[in-house]
Amino acid sequence: MAAKRSGAESKGSGRRGTPPQSGQEPPSEPPLSLERIVATAVELLDAEGVDGLKMRRLADRLGSGAMSLYWHVDSKEKVFDLALDSVLEYRGWPEIVESRDWRGDIVHMLGDWRASMLRHPWSASLLPRRTLGPNVLSRLELLSKILSAAGVADADLNVAIWSLWNYVIGATITRANFDLSDGDRAAAQQRLTGLSEHYPTIERSRLLLDNDWDGAFRKGLDFLLDGLAPRR
Repeated sequence: MAAKRSGAESKGSGRRGTPPQSGQEPPSEPPLSLERIVATAVELLDAEGVDGLKMRRLADRLGSGAMSLYWHVDSKEKVFDLALDSVLEYRGWPEIVESRDWRGDIVHMLGDWRASMLRHPWSASLLPRRTLGPNVLSRLELLSKILSAAGVADADLNVAIWSLWNYVIGATITRANFDLSDGDRAAAQQRLTGLSEHYPTIERSRLLLDNDWDGAFRKGLDFLLDGLAPRR
């Protein structure tokens, strides 16, 4: 009897181990879509940078074949454009349109822009080389409207926009790449102290020990906005 029970249990175990019948397929990857491709491309860029984005590697992350991607995107260059635009979406439009604090609006928008690029450090160096997508163009349109409503003349509008663009991208690239440890900064400042006869001003200001990136960004932006403020 014990042997029969053991045999029955063995048969039962065999039934439990059989492949699922039709209609009982195991879970699979979600369907491939443009949204999934873009989101996964952003993850890959965050992890491995611009050089790490390859269509085969992206397909592997998505659990699909590389050729399947081309049903949704024409090329790797298109993936770059879509990924970049997706991380630079700005959601402050409704509040800003109703606001009359033009300086506060610009500080908020550019601070958000910088924060977005710092979360995705590859984006700042990629932005000047890519096709501008709808999210970036919307930022520039909103920035233009704010400056124009504040009284910046049409003849000066492009200069104002590019000045702010250059400031944000330059500040972001510097912050993302100039990431020294406290010990490294202290050693550099000590070396500068030894050379103070040649560089007295930056040694006195303790330039290489200044690590207030956020404060420097905001104050530098205030300097720029002071210059852009319409003359009354």
